Amino acid sequence: MEHDDGCFGEDVAATYDEDSAEMFAPAAVDPAVDLLTEFADGGRALEFGIGTGRIALPLAGRGVPVHGIDLSRAMVARMRAKPGGEAVGVTIGDFATARVEGTFSLAYLVFNTINNLTTQDAQVDCFRNAARHLAPGGRFVIEVGVPDLRRLPEGQEAVPMHASPTRWAFDRYDVATQSMSSNYVEVVDGRGSYRSFPFRYVWPAELDLMARLAGMRSVARWDGWTRAPFTGASRQHVSVWERTAD
Repeated sequence: MEHDDGCFGEDVAATYDEDSAEMFAPAAVDPAVDLLTEFADGGRALEFGIGTGRIALPLAGRGVPVHGIDLSRAMVARMRAKPGGEAVGVTIGDFATARVEGTFSLAYLVFNTINNLTTQDAQVDCFRNAARHLAPGGRFVIEVGVPDLRRLPEGQEAVPMHASPTRWAFDRYDVATQSMSSNYVEVVDGRGSYRSFPFRYVWPAELDLMARLAGMRSVARWDGWTRAPFTGASRQHVSVWERTAD
């Protein structure tokens, strides 16, 4: 039976690293790995949405035992082909519900991946799944953007991300349901293609409530991995919650 890779099948996996090249640069990766290594505190780390190993591989290179959960076999195959990729354990499944044996001192979810869960219920389930895997005192870390609704004039539902003679990208929002999509139009050799990826955007305070429902408490929120202060002008945040004792 053919496996359903969701929106991240072979066509996306084949060029994912190149399309997101700026996120693979040391300036983007190193601060994240520094902070996650600190929070792992010598224990095991569980990555939700491990993908092609952008964070998992360098984190494992720091001596942190890493296990990942991902729905896409195609993305995981790209990670496996990289140096050190075979040493990282992976469970194929939905990270909102899939279970892994043992407990972890850290669970993390980076690069807006919480938004890949397109319903509030699924996002709540994700927090509960993180809590199930964490030892008491373990940390759950999420990196995600702040919803960019300030750029939406009244009556407008799309925000451009990129425009060039051969490629256009825009986000489309439904503020009534918090659903959104990232859309890409590209022309190669005179032929056009269109791809759309569905998401659900989520507010920082909403994430805190999800954590509370899962038995976790808020520890910190920063503008990014370097612990810059989170303010009303921040366009992204790194948030940390701690699993409370049973």
